[in-house]
Amino acid sequence: MSGVRLFYLDDSGAQSSGIVVFGWVELPVACWRPALRSWLDWRKALHDAIGLPASYELHATKFANGRGRPTKTDWDHSKGNRSAVMAEALRTVASLPGVSTGAVFRDTKGTNYSDAKATAYADLVVMIDVRLADTGQHGFVVMDGDGSDPSYRQAHRSLRLATRNLIEDPFFQGSHLSQWVQIADLVAYAAYQAVLRAPGKEPMWDWYSDLLGPACVHGGRPREI
Repeated sequence: MSGVRLFYLDDSGAQSSGIVVFGWVELPVACWRPALRSWLDWRKALHDAIGLPASYELHATKFANGRGRPTKTDWDHSKGNRSAVMAEALRTVASLPGVSTGAVFRDTKGTNYSDAKATAYADLVVMIDVRLADTGQHGFVVMDGDGSDPSYRQAHRSLRLATRNLIEDPFFQGSHLSQWVQIADLVAYAAYQAVLRAPGKEPMWDWYSDLLGPACVHGGRPREI
């Protein structure tokens, strides 16, 4: 299956928990337009229903935990409202034409968090590159951020040029500027909650398996690497 796949990727996790997560959405280039159209249609319907602007950055940590005033109405004060939208967003992601999701995690306890995070990303890059090679495809990675962390570029440049299928360094885009990176953030957050299983957030524990599972390249669960 020849062609090019796009990978939109974001990280989640925290040094306090010791857990590093990378979550992503991937799709063939040919599906980029219809998938984005479907997502924007959902964002418009959400605006029509509750007043959440399509331009509002749907940042999972802030939104799910009740921060900000996205609709500027009393709706904003209910975490139940926000959880319902998060669940609907994840269902929508799983239904986007041509889109698959993925997530990997690493428990860094006993190691330097930053170093372990860089190593986990490098291992993920190798995993994606091997999968692309197996399917005869090439791929690009678009990440949240400004590119100031050199470890991400180094992970790509460590691939053997003669055989690599993941093209170029990662491209960086702030999540406030990209619907796709926001979608990746939602995936990463759901994966982190699945791994962390924090008391008091039980409804979030199964978001990844139940809502994103059908679209997940790893059979419905974040994969430990």
